[in-house]
Amino acid sequence: MRKIMHKWFWLWDFDKEEKWLNDMASNGLVLHSVGFCRYEFDDSLQGKYNIRLEMLNNMVSSPESQNYIRFLEETGVEHIGTLFRWVYFRKKTTSTPFDIFSDIDSRIRHLNRLLLIPTILGAVNIFNAINMTRQYIVRDFNSALIPSIFAWLVSLLMIYGFLRLLNKKIKLKKQRILHE
Repeated sequence: MRKIMHKWFWLWDFDKEEKWLNDMASNGLVLHSVGFCRYEFDDSLQGKYNIRLEMLNNMVSSPESQNYIRFLEETGVEHIGTLFRWVYFRKKTTSTPFDIFSDIDSRIRHLNRLLLIPTILGAVNIFNAINMTRQYIVRDFNSALIPSIFAWLVSLLMIYGFLRLLNKKIKLKKQRILHE
């Protein structure tokens, strides 16, 4: 039986999303397809699949991404779906763990790709917030107040997300130093 669930995850909580999807799979609901805040599950044997997420370097339609997905499929990984550059994979549970990132450096590179998003969105929103605040103060342009506040709030949210991802990256770098 197919079950549809709607759930929101922030970019910087991708590990929580992955854990939730794996918890669902361990309870007999395996991810079948994805959409924006939409997850479609099928009944399955409990613990039969492991789910992994990755943000690709390029759009999924690019030749590099297509080659990468094909390579993973040749190793028994199923490509479930995509959302922008996010790719959802599943693999049947075996004695060896299913991990997309082979080492700490590949995890750090993944976090670097993720860090770009709140950096760019934060910078754009800070720029807009400054301009709208200036219009409100200098020109007494009252209609700029609400958009200015909204832009500042989005900027703070992006800063928060950036710091969360940066903290994960710093922890991985410390872990890499311990293993060297």
